[in-house]
Amino acid sequence: MGGPVLVEVTRSGLVESRHRGSVVVVDTGGSVVLELGDADLAILPRSAVKAFQAVPLVASGAADAFGFDDRALALACASHSGEADHVAHVTATLTGFGAGVEDLACGAHWPSGAEAARALAAAGGAPTAAHNNCSGKHTGFLALAQQLGVPTAAYTDVDHPVQVEVRAAMEAICTAPLGPPAIDGCSAPTWPIPLRALATGFARFGTGDGLAPDHASAAVRLRSAVADHPWYVAGTGRFCTDVMAATGARAFVKVGAEGAYTAALPELGLGVALKVEDGAFRAAEVALATVLQRLLPDLDLDRFVRPPVTTWRGIVVGELRPAPDVASAPWADSRGRGN
Repeated sequence: MGGPVLVEVTRSGLVESRHRGSVVVVDTGGSVVLELGDADLAILPRSAVKAFQAVPLVASGAADAFGFDDRALALACASHSGEADHVAHVTATLTGFGAGVEDLACGAHWPSGAEAARALAAAGGAPTAAHNNCSGKHTGFLALAQQLGVPTAAYTDVDHPVQVEVRAAMEAICTAPLGPPAIDGCSAPTWPIPLRALATGFARFGTGDGLAPDHASAAVRLRSAVADHPWYVAGTGRFCTDVMAATGARAFVKVGAEGAYTAALPELGLGVALKVEDGAFRAAEVALATVLQRLLPDLDLDRFVRPPVTTWRGIVVGELRPAPDVASAPWADSRGRGN
């Protein structure tokens, strides 16, 4: 890859680590507003596109047919921490349309939230598929299969009607054909997408521009659900939750594995996609927060832009900080804010 340095990590005044990557900001037509690195780099967005994967759930009528409330829709877009209310709401939503945790094909893992994992272990419990960070998405896949009238078995297979619908929605939203997929950690397909196309998709997801009416309506509903219930899309102390609690409906942000991040900014008509080459979440969060702060300068996001490096005693000894190009690179047109 060999992209520019996006984020530096300092300790006692010295730069200890550097994270390279690429970031692009585009409008709904795909015109570049900001580009650092390779805007046409094809990445596996992983969980960063869960909102796109949830569009057929809403557009097909499945969400209404099977009683998905706004928390369930936020969970369909989520990489949740496996906290008690995440698991309880996934389980209740499944029960509402006659499915169960045993029908989820995402596999089980311990909650990614440390306190939730400790509580489960202390109670003598074991993780189930409902604790999987992708269980909300998979609940949506099961509901979509029922709505389509197709077998729920093997719903993660790339040629299953559920995944055919998901792929078609993603291609329409991003205005780009998708190549052969890889397999995500939850066993569902994950298609490689160029950063520019991914950012274009989020610009369109944020505005509805160029989307089919049913996709545009689904996007509005999903964004609203996440804005109203940001805790369900991630969890306690998580970047996605905390940033969207600060920005409200002005920004939709979503993490993906291995240093991928995406965002939609509806009021500006812009989408953001980035990839940190070494897969570091800490760097991806700083890079995205820096771009958001520049685009929405009236908001105070500095705690996300320059998070501290501390000792185990809580002594601040350094910080993560955006590299100069991320903090001050010129916008390609007048829509950028905060230069």
